[in-house]
Formats: sequence, C-alpha cells, structure tokens
Amino acid sequence: MTPALPQIKDLVLIGGGHCHALVLRMWGMKPLPGTRVTLINPDPAAPYTGMLPGLIAGHYRREDLMIDIVRLARFAGARLILDRATGIDRDARLIHLAGRPPLPYDLAAIDIGITSQLPDAIPGASAAVAAKPLGPYAEAWEVFLARRPPEPRIAILGAGLAGVELALASAHRLRSEGAIPRIALIDRSADFLPTLSPRARATIRRRLAEAGIDLRLGATVAAIAPDRVTLTGGEVLPSDFTLSATGARPHPWLSGTGLDQREGFLLIDATLRTSDPLIFASGDCATQPDTPRPKAGVFAVRAAPVLHHNLRAALTGRPLRPFRPQTDYLKLVSLGGQSALAEKWGLTATGPRLWRLKDRIDRAFMDRFGPYPAMSRPAAPAEATTGLAAHLDRRPLCGGCGAKLGPGVLAEALAPLPPPARAEVRSGPGDDAAVLARPDGGFQVLTTDHLRAFCHDPRLMARIAALHAMGDVLAMGAAPQVALAQVTLPPLGPELQSRMLAEIMDEAARTFREAGADVVGGHSTEGAELTIGFTVTGTAPRVVTKAGARPGDALILTRPLGSGTILAAEMALATLPGRLMGEVWAACIALMTRPQHDAAAILAPQAQAMTDVTGFGLAGHLLEMLDASGTAATLRLDAIPLMPGALELAKAGQGSSLLPANLQAVSWRMTAPADPRVTLLSDPQTAGGLLAAVPADRAEGLLAALLAAGHTAARIGEVTAGPPHITVTG
Repeated sequence: MTPALPQIKDLVLIGGGHCHALVLRMWGMKPLPGTRVTLINPDPAAPYTGMLPGLIAGHYRREDLMIDIVRLARFAGARLILDRATGIDRDARLIHLAGRPPLPYDLAAIDIGITSQLPDAIPGASAAVAAKPLGPYAEAWEVFLARRPPEPRIAILGAGLAGVELALASAHRLRSEGAIPRIALIDRSADFLPTLSPRARATIRRRLAEAGIDLRLGATVAAIAPDRVTLTGGEVLPSDFTLSATGARPHPWLSGTGLDQREGFLLIDATLRTSDPLIFASGDCATQPDTPRPKAGVFAVRAAPVLHHNLRAALTGRPLRPFRPQTDYLKLVSLGGQSALAEKWGLTATGPRLWRLKDRIDRAFMDRFGPYPAMSRPAAPAEATTGLAAHLDRRPLCGGCGAKLGPGVLAEALAPLPPPARAEVRSGPGDDAAVLARPDGGFQVLTTDHLRAFCHDPRLMARIAALHAMGDVLAMGAAPQVALAQVTLPPLGPELQSRMLAEIMDEAARTFREAGADVVGGHSTEGAELTIGFTVTGTAPRVVTKAGARPGDALILTRPLGSGTILAAEMALATLPGRLMGEVWAACIALMTRPQHDAAAILAPQAQAMTDVTGFGLAGHLLEMLDASGTAATLRLDAIPLMPGALELAKAGQGSSLLPANLQAVSWRMTAPADPRVTLLSDPQTAGGLLAAVPADRAEGLLAALLAAGHTAARIGEVTAGPPHITVTG
C-alpha cells in the first residue's frame, strides 16, 4: 500500500466568491500533493449573483442559485471554517477571524466580494436591507412577501444595473401575487447607467415606466426609518421595504491589512497577486489598475483558471500566468418577467429568447456545483480471500461515533472481563464511566473516548471530541475534573504538525474549561488519519447510573437525533431535494458543539437513571438503561425531536456505516410501526444528548428549565413495567 503523502504547506482561501468556488472545483479534480487547503466563509452556502433577480422575481427557488460550500469543500478535500475574516497579520502570517483564534497561512487568496451596506453616517442606515451580501437580502425579501400589505411601498437606493434589475424583479413578483406595488428607484447621480449604450438606456427607462417604477435621479438620501426614506430637501417617501443597491463598497477590514489599495479595493497585478507576494486576490474586492473593469461576476469566472494555475505555481516554484480580462462582455439585464436585455459592443436587443439565453448560461454555471464526479472506492484484487469483495461493498466507514464497533462485537469482547477486584471500584464495564469510591464519601468517575475525524477542521473535531468524551461523565451526574488527550495526527510536515496539534490542544483546553475542567497532558502519535480522544475524570457526591429507572418515570432527551445520518450523507457528497446539504450539516454541527454540562446539572439531582445517547443510538442506549433497571419503556415517535433534514435523508436511504449493526442489535427487542422515523432511533449520535428517567411529577419543571437554558429537549416517553423491551407508538 502506498503511504499517504504528508501535507507541508497551508493554502488559505478567504471567501467563497465565484472565483474561489471554481478554483476549489478544479482543485478537487486535481489536488496538489503536499498542500492543505482551507476555505474561510461565514456561511455554508454562497449565492450566485447572476440569478438573484430571477429569485426576487419568483422564477427560481432559493436552492437553484446557492452554491453548497460544504459539499464543494468536501469534494476538494479542503478544510472549511464557517467564520468571517476580520484582518491579516502579514508579519506573523496569521488570518484573524471573528469567532475563533487566528489561523496561520503560507499562501493566501482573498475573494470576499463587496457590500452594498449604507455608511453609518446616514441616520437610520440599519433600517435598509443591503443587496449584498445576497443571502440575508433573499431571506428578508421572503419574510416581507409573507407579511406585505396589499399596496406595498418599496424604496431602492442605487439605480445602477443591480438596482434596476431588482426594482423590475420586485415589481414583477408583487404584481404576480396580486399586489399593487409603488416602487421608487433613487440615485444621487443624474447620469443613468453611463456604461450602457443610449439605446439600452432608453429601453430600460421605458421598462421602468411600464412597471410603474418612479426613477429619482439626482436625489440624495438624508435619513432612513423602518417606514420611510427622507430625501435631502425634506421630501418623505413612504417605504415598507428599503433596499440598498448602491455602488460597490469594499469590506472595511481590508483597509487594515497594509496591502496596496485604491478606494478600499485591493490592487493586484496581472497575475492576480497583491502587493504582498504571498497573498492573491480576485473578484469584486480587487482591482487591476492596468486593466480596470466594472464590478461584474463574469471577470471573476474568467479569472478562476488563472488563479488556480498561479496558486499551484506559487506552491511549486513555477512561473505565474497573466490574466487578461476581455475589453467588453455580454451584458444580460433581467427585465422582471422572463425577458432580458442584451448589450455588447453598443448593440442592443431585448426579448424572451434573451432571458432563455441568460437562464442557460446561469444554469450551466450552477451545474458545475451539482453532482460531482464519483470518488473511487477500493476494489478487491482478482485473487482475494472469499468475502473481501462483499466487505468492501459495505457503506464507506463513517467518522465520529459512526466508526465505532457494533454493539454485538463490543458485548462479546467485554463479556470475559472479570468483575472488579478492588473494593473502591463500584462499577466497571457496562456503565457510562467507571466509578470509584473516595475516602471523603464522594465518588470519582473515569471514562475514555475518541473520534475518527469526519471533517478536515482539527479545531472543530477537538471541540466535538471533548464534548463527546465529557458526555459519559455528565451522564453519571459528575462534574468534569481533568482530561488527558490522545491525538493521532495524519501525515504532515513538522510545521503543520505543530500547527495542528496546537489548534487541537488549545480548543480542547477551552472546551474543558467551559465545564470547569483542565487538560493536564496526554499522548500524541502519527497515523493514517486524524483521531482525537480524551480520558476524563469527574467527581460527584451521588452517582447516577443506568440502573434506577422505575415504572412511571418520564423519559427526557436533551438533543435531537440524526447526526449520524447527516454526517454520513455529507461525507458521501449526498444531495437533498429542496434543501442545501451544507446548511443541514451546519445546523447539525451547531447542535453538536453546544455544551451540555448545564443540562446535566439540571437533570442529575432529580434523575433516577441517566445515560448519554451516542454510538448505539437512542434505542440501543435506552435498552442498556432498561436492562440495568429491569424495566420496559414506551416511546412516542411524534415527541422525539429530529435534526433538520435527518428524516428526509433517512427516507432517501442515507445512513451511518454503524446503522445496520445497531438495527440488528435492537430490532428483536423493539415493537414499532413501519415508519422511517424508527430507523433514526438506531442512528449513532456523536456528542449526542442526555437521556434521563425522572419522576413523572417533576418532568415538566425539568423540561421547562432545559428549554430555558437553550436545549432542544423533549419528553419522549415513559418507563413501564415488564421485561426490558421498547414499545414505539406513532
């Protein structure tokens, strides 16, 4: 077997703009050995600007124009950090982020687009919705449509091409829904669309008039309020929805980088390199002074192959290639309905066929981020031991708890262990943690756990692994005390080894400290892939075990199910009709990274029995509680919370590699209807919720306290009398 090649350099892409999206797709087709790629973007999806007017007009669904950044990063083998860059320390080669410590880089590129947010100097500027970034605008528009008055009043600030398209799109959408809109299109310049030909300008003016849009040129906004826009001179324009589509403004943090700029935009040379040879830039945030061009997406798309080549060249010591943008380009302007205006070289045409041309071009761009080429899977050689081919045909091995051994295998392995010989050992294999009696009358609990990485972000994996390992201590009603780390790093050069281990240990220390515990050391080694684990101790005056559940107790679960299915689907580059897989994954991660020590503190004083729901799924871990307590249970499917998208993925056949073993272990001990939700009861959970059996008369109070603390908790069933068995009702 050929050993994996170590990564020795960090390439960091700041921003998920069109150019970087295409670079990542090309990188996924042909990775550069030795380079670790990181993408920093605040959101799990990025909108394609060319289709925004069609979305506003109602011609497209939201998912039609959103690039799934999570799927793209997975295909490219890139680490994805869902955060926003706030600055660059070029001397230390660090990128500062809004929500986590600085990130080192060896080579960086910036493609963060522009903003149309109004300057704070305009009173009430925050009352206006900015057209860029596009995601929040699209969401605000849908909210407005749901509550709009019969005669909605809209003010759009900025009568450039973007403002014109959005004004016409808004008018079309509102009229198609039976509304009578009153739209004002305002611009402080008296010169209307100076980059277009006179014929094109006249055509657009006519379309604006036909749509009833009031074009106000040479007008300056003095103030904005939630229900009006006040112009200089005192005229007040009523507005139920105010949109800022003003000229392109650079993101303010770029001014602090020390890079050469013009009016806040990064100056780049013909190779797309900034004044710092280790930083490239592309898209609307950058300007080529020798060949200035308008802020248009077509140039970012055309620059992508050159940026891809030059990043690889900079990392391999090869010559860079110049980017020569075309002097003119085909301008396709949406006219509200399914009609468009085309302009190039001074020639103008309009009509539905040009909309169809624009639609084909836009969909062709988005098709590049649809189904990705299938990744190869290992195949059995011609001569191989019988059964190897069938073994390789199983689901690809998951990360997280999905990589655990099945419950049957584990039970067989633990069965021969002798009972504890020391008097102070009160429990061993079988409970969430070992329990030792302390001389002072309290108890010490001890557990260990580790996770095979399911993403390329070591800091994120460290946090989830730490929370996951603490779950066993919390489930015993104990307060975490100290932790030892066990880290297996993938093949890396010495500098990246140091960076990755530092990230892991820093995040681990932060996460344990949140729960009042300390990381006191550990062990590291190098292996085939990243694996992070922790041995954790805790103390408790009273230990809550899996035994103790009594008939009549209420069952409370603190976290929705579905992480195993979602993580497996994301690793498999799955798609989900009507949803963006990246947003489903991001919502799942947000739940997994929520600490639960406060939930344990609420439940432990009242819990009769408690466990955490991890690799064996809710059904498997509940059966462990029932076996220890000598009771049965009834679960109500309608009451069990599920993570967004988990049920749809389960219906589509997605699931963890551990799911079949979990189902086999519980199916004969569970009576359940034919319902796809039942499968999710065996879904392996990573950093899953706590499951507690509590006195029924205290359940509502405990549930209210959990909800008030921010947990997505639910009362999911009851403990009943009888031999250990689960009855599931609809």
